[in-house]
Amino acid sequence: MPHYMKHITTLLLCMCGLLAGCGKTSLESPKGRYKFAMERLAAAQTPEQKFFALGPAAKESFEAGKVEDAQKYAQDLMVLLPDFKDSTDYGGAMSDANIVLGRVALKKGQVEEAKRYLLAAGRSPTSPYLANYGPNMGLAKDLLEKGDRQTVLEYLDLCRKFWSNGSAQLTQWTQQIKDGKTPDFKGNLSI
Repeated sequence: MPHYMKHITTLLLCMCGLLAGCGKTSLESPKGRYKFAMERLAAAQTPEQKFFALGPAAKESFEAGKVEDAQKYAQDLMVLLPDFKDSTDYGGAMSDANIVLGRVALKKGQVEEAKRYLLAAGRSPTSPYLANYGPNMGLAKDLLEKGDRQTVLEYLDLCRKFWSNGSAQLTQWTQQIKDGKTPDFKGNLSI
């Protein structure tokens, strides 16, 4: 399937979901995003469709408190990654899987493992999504709350290679962390 068809399929699924639900859940709400991610994953028939569905399913499951499901989906995505190295979404998928696995590890008290996952996410190759919107800062925020500033600073430095559009934002966050503050990561917490 050509790359642009993935976006058309996503749009059609979104429209069908909104029509079927008559507006009961919105993709703006956590419940709506979770529902949409689960429907998309359930509809995935091919490895490629699963590759595109597992990252959102893992992230939304974690946000919904379904930690074991989030871990399973992220691990499944890690298994598929080598088959999609040529995909423009490879870097974003690698980042998503590592961020979710790191957040799960941290929730289980495995701080060193969480740090490794954060740095692995920072080593993800660029993708159009990462280049335009930047990194997911959920795990970085979690680690900052545990007092780990050094790993987060390393992560921000790694992110410079794939988020050149966000250089000023990365510099601001870096300075805030060095000043002992926790930045407001805004929209980068839910991407």
